[in-house]
Amino acid sequence: MPDHNQSSDNSRLSGLRRRMPVRTALLGAVAVAAVGGGLAQSTLFGNDQAYAQQIKPQATPDQIAPGSFADVVDRVSPAVVSVKVKITEDASDDDNSQPAMPNIPKGDPLERFFRQFGQGNMPHAKPRTGQAQGSGFFISADGYIVTNNHVVEHATDVNVTMQDGQTLPATVIGTDKKTDLALLKVKSTDNKTFAYVPWTDHTPRVGDWVIAVGNPFGLGGTVTAGIVSARGRDIGAGPYDDFLQIDAPVNRGNSGGPTFNTAGQVVGVNTAIFSPSGGSVGIGFAIPAEVAKDVVASLKEHGSVARGWIGVQIQPVTSDIADSLGLKGTKGALVAEPQKGSPAADAGVKSGDVITSVNGDTIDGPRELARKIASMGPDKKVDLTIWRDGGEKTLSMTLGTLPTDKEAKAETTSPSDSDRSQLTSFGMTLAPASSIAGAGKQGVVISDIDPDGTAAQKGLSTGDVILDVGGKSVTRPSEVKQALEDAKKDGHRAVLLRVKTGDNTRFVALAVSSAG
Repeated sequence: MPDHNQSSDNSRLSGLRRRMPVRTALLGAVAVAAVGGGLAQSTLFGNDQAYAQQIKPQATPDQIAPGSFADVVDRVSPAVVSVKVKITEDASDDDNSQPAMPNIPKGDPLERFFRQFGQGNMPHAKPRTGQAQGSGFFISADGYIVTNNHVVEHATDVNVTMQDGQTLPATVIGTDKKTDLALLKVKSTDNKTFAYVPWTDHTPRVGDWVIAVGNPFGLGGTVTAGIVSARGRDIGAGPYDDFLQIDAPVNRGNSGGPTFNTAGQVVGVNTAIFSPSGGSVGIGFAIPAEVAKDVVASLKEHGSVARGWIGVQIQPVTSDIADSLGLKGTKGALVAEPQKGSPAADAGVKSGDVITSVNGDTIDGPRELARKIASMGPDKKVDLTIWRDGGEKTLSMTLGTLPTDKEAKAETTSPSDSDRSQLTSFGMTLAPASSIAGAGKQGVVISDIDPDGTAAQKGLSTGDVILDVGGKSVTRPSEVKQALEDAKKDGHRAVLLRVKTGDNTRFVALAVSSAG
């Protein structure tokens, strides 16, 4: 996961610091000496003709590595800036900022002293100020600058330093946490325009050359080069992850800086690295230009980003789920729960539906559906194709506006032994939801689970509430057991459980071969 520690550069570029094993790649003996080339060719490829056919390049000029990136760098560098922010943190928010109250027996003479002068009445520590650094780049002559949200988040003062050393104060126009983008604005002191760089209109391909320019470790303008290593990376940073993976070295302080193609167009905004040490190991991530420019345009116009919303909880379609629903493949997004009053609910979307396409465009999975709906914006009319009861159906709806995030947790307590029912073949113990505080009145709660059992291996855990089994609502453990046994008798290999965890609902396909 990205590291948001702002003491260095407020940057997720220090992030994705996942502990990972050190692997040593042992290369086989495939190197060949310069002499005896014909023999080596025949050994590796069978014969000289086959060798020539396999390695003969069909290159076009734009695929050939440039002799130098200097001309491109000269053009784009004046548009890249160093972003420096001042952050004020309230020391009272620190769990260690106040000394713990001593454990003094009631009635002890010291009790009155600590009640009067102790933790509740101690003066608050003074707010602490810190500095953070990142990168950014001009996208217009009148002073608009793109950077990362995590670079300027919580900042009380933002300044940008340009290539010529001039420093100007910047105003935060808007931020978008979901894509980690922010838009700043500076004013010229002499009414001059600023050098800026354009977004690319072409999606880069894996293997294309890219150039990263930024402010690593606060050193100032630095240029590195590499290639696009992969596309569409999901690194768990947000709901709309669709990163370019690049191997141009980027480090702390590169956050918010641009990645260019060889034409000097911005193909991405650097935002994170994958590294066990915090330094570049050749795996960096950039927000693609096609995502960034739409978000930035919305920030410029509205100061925020309004996204489309249909109001469903969705999950991937696994092979077990596809088999249970009669689907031939695993493409699409399974609806675990439509929210009450949402566009989806009003249009007739139900739990168990699989959304397979939007306006005729096939949906590969939940993340693609979320990105597509969000990018359309509110008040747009869409047609959803769903799979239900063994056939396709089309539902029309008008998109709503994505609401702010909320979190809620269900409070659980242990049920009495009389309420419990064990399903030992699945490694779980069940109890009526009504017997557990905070679980509601519907469904059956998993009150205990064997971590090595079948249920746990499918992702079920203690506190989960089973709402439906095979499309039928359940309120007692005996109903769950009977539904599983019936599915086995009917020859089903798996049965779908609709499960609620906190405020989230999902489907789990549980194999019934061991039911009993």
